[in-house]
Amino acid sequence: MIKFITGRIKGVGYACKGAYLLITTEASLKAQFFIGILVTIAGFYFEISKTEWIVQTLTIGLIMSLEGINTAIEEMADFIHPEHHKKIGLIKDLAAGAVFIFAIAAVIIGCFIYIPKIF
Repeated sequence: MIKFITGRIKGVGYACKGAYLLITTEASLKAQFFIGILVTIAGFYFEISKTEWIVQTLTIGLIMSLEGINTAIEEMADFIHPEHHKKIGLIKDLAAGAVFIFAIAAVIIGCFIYIPKIF
């Protein structure tokens, strides 16, 4: 049981290290983080509802998580095949496309929450 608990604690440490690295080194994650802070401030300013907070928090978390997965895929692909390769390029484009699709959804969600409050 002790081994299990210490293993989980180590795992949380690795996850915190990874999150810190993403936020401090990846330009796209820095941008997502900054946007997340802005919409959080907007949420307090416009006094969004509990349901809107839940949706907004999930949206911020999901877009940042997808961005992190995309970064991991790109790093792994570059490690496996450092030179330009057609298939590696396709894999990286697909991962970036997944982030882009959800980014569009995130903007739409933001519009649903904030446009009625602004106008």
